Amino acid sequence: MSDHAPVNLKIDSGGGRLVVCGARPHLSWQLPAGWPEQDGYVLEARINGVDQAPVQAASPRHLFIPWPWQALASRDRVSWRVRSRRGDDTSPWSAQHEFEVGLLAPDWTAAWISPPEHEADSTEANRPAYTLEGSFVLDRPCTRARLYATALGVYEVYLNGRRVGETELAPGSTSYAETLYAQAEDITDDVRWGSNEIEIVLSDGWYRGKSGAWRKPARWGTRTAARLEVHIEHPDGTWTTVGTGPRWSSRPSAIVRADLMDGQTTDLVAVRRDPAPVVVDAVEAPPVEWSPAPPVRRIERLEPTGVTRTSPGSCVVDFGQNASGWIALTDLGPAGTRTVIDHGEHVDASGDLTTSHLDSARPGEPPVPFVQRDVVVSDGAATGCFEPRHTIHGFRYAKIQRDDGAEPDPSAISMRVVHTDLRSAGTFACSDPDLTRLHDVARWSFRGNAVDVPTDCPTRERLGWTGDYQIFVSTAVRLFDVDGFSRKWLRSVRDDQLPDGRIVNSSPDPNHLKKHPDAMVDHITGSAGWGDAIVHVPWVLYETYGDDVALAENWDAMVRWVEFALGAALSRRHPSRVERSQTARPHEAYLWDGTFHWGEWSEPKKRAADGSLIDPVGSDPVAWFMTDKGEVGTAYLYRSVSTLARIADVLGKDDDAHRYRGLAERIRDAWQTEFLDGEGRTTAGTQAGYVRALAFDLVPPRLRNAAAAHLVTLIREAGDHLTTGFLSTADLLPVLADTGHTDVAYAVLTRRTEPSWLAMLDRGATTIWEDWDGIDADGNATASLNHYSKGAVVRFLHTHTLGLRQTPGSVAWNSFVVAPVPGPGITWASGSFESPQGTIAVNWALDDGTFRIDVDVPPGSTATVVLPDGTAIPAGPGPVHAECPVPSPRALPVP
Repeated sequence: MSDHAPVNLKIDSGGGRLVVCGARPHLSWQLPAGWPEQDGYVLEARINGVDQAPVQAASPRHLFIPWPWQALASRDRVSWRVRSRRGDDTSPWSAQHEFEVGLLAPDWTAAWISPPEHEADSTEANRPAYTLEGSFVLDRPCTRARLYATALGVYEVYLNGRRVGETELAPGSTSYAETLYAQAEDITDDVRWGSNEIEIVLSDGWYRGKSGAWRKPARWGTRTAARLEVHIEHPDGTWTTVGTGPRWSSRPSAIVRADLMDGQTTDLVAVRRDPAPVVVDAVEAPPVEWSPAPPVRRIERLEPTGVTRTSPGSCVVDFGQNASGWIALTDLGPAGTRTVIDHGEHVDASGDLTTSHLDSARPGEPPVPFVQRDVVVSDGAATGCFEPRHTIHGFRYAKIQRDDGAEPDPSAISMRVVHTDLRSAGTFACSDPDLTRLHDVARWSFRGNAVDVPTDCPTRERLGWTGDYQIFVSTAVRLFDVDGFSRKWLRSVRDDQLPDGRIVNSSPDPNHLKKHPDAMVDHITGSAGWGDAIVHVPWVLYETYGDDVALAENWDAMVRWVEFALGAALSRRHPSRVERSQTARPHEAYLWDGTFHWGEWSEPKKRAADGSLIDPVGSDPVAWFMTDKGEVGTAYLYRSVSTLARIADVLGKDDDAHRYRGLAERIRDAWQTEFLDGEGRTTAGTQAGYVRALAFDLVPPRLRNAAAAHLVTLIREAGDHLTTGFLSTADLLPVLADTGHTDVAYAVLTRRTEPSWLAMLDRGATTIWEDWDGIDADGNATASLNHYSKGAVVRFLHTHTLGLRQTPGSVAWNSFVVAPVPGPGITWASGSFESPQGTIAVNWALDDGTFRIDVDVPPGSTATVVLPDGTAIPAGPGPVHAECPVPSPRALPVP
């Protein structure tokens, strides 16, 4: 028998301190130390203390195993373990892994309760948070107590005056018309004999609050509501259940204004109104489910790194890092003191806070000023602390103003960094401190945009743009474990999908376009590169984690999206092609060119001869709108259709796989016919077009070198600068390195003039900017200073500088390659990746003409280590050390 047991057992579920799931979780574990694989396993489980029949399987699979016993019921307590088999060898039993089942939808008995809003409190600009109050009596011994809660809005629960749990902004951001998640907390040690008082603090949140650049109210519903149940188990096995209902009361809380975007006002001396009866069951809500994602939490605390006094009683505090979260303020002053806190990403030359770069304006309309303002009125308590939990901000700087003229005490001010509690998955460092810093900045940028869903920015819009995450997900998986986080967001993407198959631009969709048609928004919905997230993101989750559950969950939505795009290609032609020929050529049936596409979007700003900026959108929006973007649309159609064929293979849908594989070939042929000539030139002739063509494998093998050479020519002509935009920048450096142009890739990466990543760092960026000149040469901010999509460049640092990438065709890192491709002057790199199989570690160094490398291969994986002299060393689980002389001139091979 093996000396080592399987480790790191888990289920595919979220939850806070309490691991909670639905009726049929999936089981995963990592193989025993030293095992490259297993060929079978045995599972044992106890449900509520009762042993289940063991389950044996002759299978190498150890990730996302379907629940093998009967469906679980509400409140079930489960303990399970596993042992692996390989040939005649059997491992010891693993340690037990425990979890609980949440309260399943059919078993909720509590009513939905809503505050009876006063007319003066119901305006969009000034809604308070309400306190819903109830009680229950415990008159029998308690062995276990659970609190289950959810809301249409954002809620907190207090039991006997103490806050329950650590989850923030619950129940989170979803497409509330279709999906609603609940939270569970262990309150066994918190309930007390006799009377117990419960309070729910309820605010608009994502459900009814403002959203997007125009601060429009979300359209999920017009009335907030909460639903809560307390379940208490007694020693004899019986349960007592109490919950929200008509006996509860409501009153406005001390939070007199609460909006997730605009901010929160708390008046600790305001006279509280008398309680009023709640409104019962006045809302419609979908059945409650249990999220696969980790919760939003307070992740860390940042102290001020600098304070600038701007006027009496006013200062600007610098926390040194742009992030998402809020301020904790412990010095509130004497009773009645009013403190105003404004949040932003930038300060002007005098050190004062400025946010005008985040204002939003439409042509012919007044700008919508950007505001993130919290206010607190002190009650004079010496132990008082203001920490607004019904709003969240993106900021590095906070301007704090007290109306009593007293100087705010910096030691009483801190930032709480708040986002989804993602498990860190990847590390990177190298001898070039700029690249190490760039990796850190990109990581912070994603953290600031991982507040329950992946957003574009934590300030101006805060929307779950599909295009942004489609671009970044391949990088996100190298930084954090984003499997459950992504699956939760994908649920909203498919919830929001329109009847004709189109994917909306951002999800959850606060406009609720599915229910509230809007001609303008409808016209710009269904773009290539955005909607394709529904295919690409699940595929990346499968490749990275082996998560075929994500493929199955999203299959129908993928098919509907792809069939919409295929239908649009067949039935719609771009006017330029109609002008060319009234009769469509045969290949045009596979060109997706006749519907709206955002296109490459946000390419670096161009300047005219006089130095003035050329804005391709703003200068002539109609011309931009009508520009032929068929190259982009057809390229993404090919990638999605070919990916769908591979997904069909995984899911055992053989007929679909055959059909989509044939369609993909015809789409690629059409793309080549329309957009590529016999010398490897694309018709658009842009860097973006070449990058996309090479990254998506649209160029035939005989022309790949020529196409790459044309790309290099364009880069050299631009002074080693990129001119790629939103969709293709992430693939630029890998394409260059993988076509033999590593020197050009590093030349672009290490440029210090715009547009470049290091120019951002030189101007003080702590997160990735929306514009390359997010802070211009004069120190003025021009757009969002935390847009993570351009940060996808750091994937190159993992896959090429460090040299760690999956073997093509492998799943869940069961096979990988380590083949460093360092740039000029880089003498060492180190990093790690928490793969589904276990920790992969890579360390290499160039020293005195010798290349040395150490790699740790986890159980369940095999690896190939490629040395600079071309030697390829196969490796199984365990440590690997190798070295060789460095060729001169050094030219490391492309894996």
